[in-house]
Amino acid sequence: MNDSDRQDRIVSLLDARPFASVRDLQHLIGVSGATIRRDIEKLNEAGRARKVYGGVAAVERNGRTASLPFVENRDIAVDAKRAIAREAEKLVQDGSSIIIHGGSTCFHFGCRIADRNLRVFTHSMPLAAWLAENGTCQLTVGGGDLHRDPGILYDPTAPRDRFFAAQFFVGALGISEHGILEQHPLLVRLTDEMSSVVSEVILLADSRKFNVRPPTVSLPFSRISRVVTDHGLSDAHARMLERAGVEIVIARIEREQ
Repeated sequence: MNDSDRQDRIVSLLDARPFASVRDLQHLIGVSGATIRRDIEKLNEAGRARKVYGGVAAVERNGRTASLPFVENRDIAVDAKRAIAREAEKLVQDGSSIIIHGGSTCFHFGCRIADRNLRVFTHSMPLAAWLAENGTCQLTVGGGDLHRDPGILYDPTAPRDRFFAAQFFVGALGISEHGILEQHPLLVRLTDEMSSVVSEVILLADSRKFNVRPPTVSLPFSRISRVVTDHGLSDAHARMLERAGVEIVIARIEREQ
């Protein structure tokens, strides 16, 4: 199989799945990781696919993208997400109670505060499992059925007034002038519910999210006080946030070797 055939096959695979890791492609195509990485570079340069951390993603069309399962999304744009997590940690006061939403950026943030003197409430199964094994913070986990793609535990009959917190750290699939955008109905519902039992909502989102347009507004900017993002934020999107009265915190990305 020549270079062109391999690259065409990668693009075809991305029509059925929005992300493929280097390891996935090695097994599917039967070539080395170095060859796959060269193909990804060429596809990225040609605009046929997007090079992301750990693999390749489908090009977003018409501003829309599919919501990836947590286990895949966690390993995309990791440098940016970890930088955002570092800045977000500075916003937390020891001894306080916070809520951390599901999603990969929130997961990286949760890992950062694992040993802080905090009470943490989360519906995120991956984060709860990580904190249980690695953290020392006081942990409360929302119960209910496990929804595997977003990695969320949820019980629609559980009372919503049993936990109050100073801050709610939330992620987003996309962002527009209307606020946080999501695709999964459960995340829309849970974002609204959790925002009603906190004093402050802080959005953690890398700059890619400002160009993605999922169908549903889960939270308007009127209920968000701050956005922590990376230096890829455009001037136009910065002005949009300023008009909405949202404070912007920019995280400096430190490339990991």
